[in-house]
Amino acid sequence: MKINFYNYQRLAGHCLFMLMSMCLLIGLSSCSSGPYESQVHGGSRTQSLSQDALGHRPGPRGFTTVIIDAGHGGRDSGAVSHGLSEKAVALDTAHRLKEKLKGKFKVVLVRSGDRFVSLDDRVEIANKYSSAILVSLHYNASRAAFIRGPETYYWRVDSHGLASRIQKNMEQASGGRYSGLGKKRRRLRLTRNSKIPSVLLEFGYLTNYSDARLVKSSAYRDRLASAVASAIITQSKIGDRGTGPLPKPINRPLSRSTDAPGS
Repeated sequence: MKINFYNYQRLAGHCLFMLMSMCLLIGLSSCSSGPYESQVHGGSRTQSLSQDALGHRPGPRGFTTVIIDAGHGGRDSGAVSHGLSEKAVALDTAHRLKEKLKGKFKVVLVRSGDRFVSLDDRVEIANKYSSAILVSLHYNASRAAFIRGPETYYWRVDSHGLASRIQKNMEQASGGRYSGLGKKRRRLRLTRNSKIPSVLLEFGYLTNYSDARLVKSSAYRDRLASAVASAIITQSKIGDRGTGPLPKPINRPLSRSTDAPGS
């Protein structure tokens, strides 16, 4: 059979183009189907809700349990300023949050009264549950009295979306009045050592006169609890969708009491 050399060149070029296109598509597919794809891009895959020591995965969706940790308690009063005690207002906010989540989730209070619970014991309680998130509630203090506003701390990759939602809602609830750190990635006992997605919230600075005046209002504490509850419910429904790209995984050891501050 006689083959036209010009047609042969065209056919060979076409085949080469198709081969390169297929390789490009395969490469893009492998890049987009990594462990984060389903949540970042709103995919339909369901992320595992089992415990995970590192949390290098997308944020949870469809979780059934919320563990609420009211900071401090008992002999540990936490911050005390402007007639407010952190352990008391944290517990009050925890009960308000529980009421707003009741009926939608199984809600576990790490402490329901004024008692001391060590940080390691709080982590141990949280690690008894799967299909769960941990939310630790605090009020802040600083030597710089001008600093004010809510802050959210997280460490695990799978806690980023929840942290983003809560921080945004708290800022709105506080009227946008803040000069603190906002959302911050920090390796703390409760954010690093738990085996479930976990965040630590600072609702405001008791050492700031304006924040303290707001916190003294039960209506304001209720508004903060509503802000957190709304973020939790949204996270449960749609996962990380709309919260931006996930941070890179960081492999660091468990947090210890002997660690330097801020490490």
